[in-house]
Amino acid sequence: MAINRDKILEIVKDSERVVFSEQIKDIYLSDKLGRIKGKADALVFVKSTQEVSSILKYANQEGIPVTPRGAGTNLVGSTVPLYGGIIIDLSKMDRVLELDKETFTVTVEPGILLKDLQSYVESQGLFYPPDPGEKESSIGGNISTNAGGMRAVKYGVTRDYVRGLEIVLADGTIVQAGGKNVKDASGLSIKNLITGSEGTLAVITKCLLKLVPKPQKTQSVLIPYKDLETGINSILQILQANANPTAIEFIQRKVVAMGEEFCKIKYPCPEAGSYILLTFDGYETEVSANIQRIKQVATATGAIDYIVLEDAQYAADIWKVRGALVTAVESFSEQEPVDIVVPINKTAEFIEYVNQVEKQSGMQMVAFGHAGDGNVHLCVVRGKRTQEQWEKELHENMAKIYGKAYAFGGLTSGEHGIGITKRPYFLTETKKENLAIMNSIKEAFDPKHILNEGKSYLKERK
Repeated sequence: MAINRDKILEIVKDSERVVFSEQIKDIYLSDKLGRIKGKADALVFVKSTQEVSSILKYANQEGIPVTPRGAGTNLVGSTVPLYGGIIIDLSKMDRVLELDKETFTVTVEPGILLKDLQSYVESQGLFYPPDPGEKESSIGGNISTNAGGMRAVKYGVTRDYVRGLEIVLADGTIVQAGGKNVKDASGLSIKNLITGSEGTLAVITKCLLKLVPKPQKTQSVLIPYKDLETGINSILQILQANANPTAIEFIQRKVVAMGEEFCKIKYPCPEAGSYILLTFDGYETEVSANIQRIKQVATATGAIDYIVLEDAQYAADIWKVRGALVTAVESFSEQEPVDIVVPINKTAEFIEYVNQVEKQSGMQMVAFGHAGDGNVHLCVVRGKRTQEQWEKELHENMAKIYGKAYAFGGLTSGEHGIGITKRPYFLTETKKENLAIMNSIKEAFDPKHILNEGKSYLKERK
């Protein structure tokens, strides 16, 4: 159904914050990768909950599709408007509304960037632990995908820090869910349904987040091993040592080499086959004790060396290489980002299978990830394949890799979400009973199915 441009302008009352179809830039019709392009009749940069409510009320009455959008850093097509309609861009709703040190909470609008939130609360002696790799993602987007990141092994994921939400339902109804209370056994948790729903149930307009005291000290350690299997197998013993690491990352040497070339930074021990990169935080005495405890584990599990990254700049450089791996791959070829989760004791076996598929298929697969929680990241590289070859071979290889992950009891996604690109694998594996429940929840929140149709768990649009 065609939109009424005058109605949109009547709601927003600021023509500079409304862009109509012929003027909408491609970046707003896609995600960060920019490979899937949708279409839209209007792009609205909202600045208040009331504007969101009025737009949704109008869209719901007219049956107009709506796609919510934040910073646009999504990697799986969740922000692509598949059916036209209205894009609600929340990036201008980026304020800190309240810092309550007595309840260790901060209330922000959904468009605030993760890096800005973290910087603000740390300047106040507090700490927001969720730490996905993309620091320019929006908090609303983090909540919508239940983003994880490197600190999840100690601190958990975004859902663990969402105390409350203000949301707007598809019909424009404004709902408050959760609050500053630490405990809540009062009925179903609406905020937990919204977290991870990828914009399919409601639009988030305020976020009440839990904070913790800022750690006194943070220290990183790099442990080189002769091969990936030896390194990964040490992870279980590291976890069992009760040293409480903040982050545990694994990186194959061949992957580090790409990052080194891209960043012009060299890792030590180039003869290593893999590295385990850890961070510890807390009181200085606690951090020092835990570093010594893990040194004993590393020695016992065959580490080539044990490198405490005392120099802050050197530590930052080591982490810079880890953080740049996806960009490094993208610099020479298109790639498909994957973030499969497997039980932590199956990580090495799963990566070995990935290496077998790589060898058999000739399709390069760059593996790294969060060793402490079994979240394996892959960059599946296109190389010089034609579009037809790329689509065919990618699907064949992904079907194998997802199938192996499921056989291990793994899951489709740990933190990127399902969006569009992972739907075939997610829908094939997920039990029909589970999908039926998910779609029943969608019916309750959005009976006319105007919000982010065609994404994640949703049934095919007829």
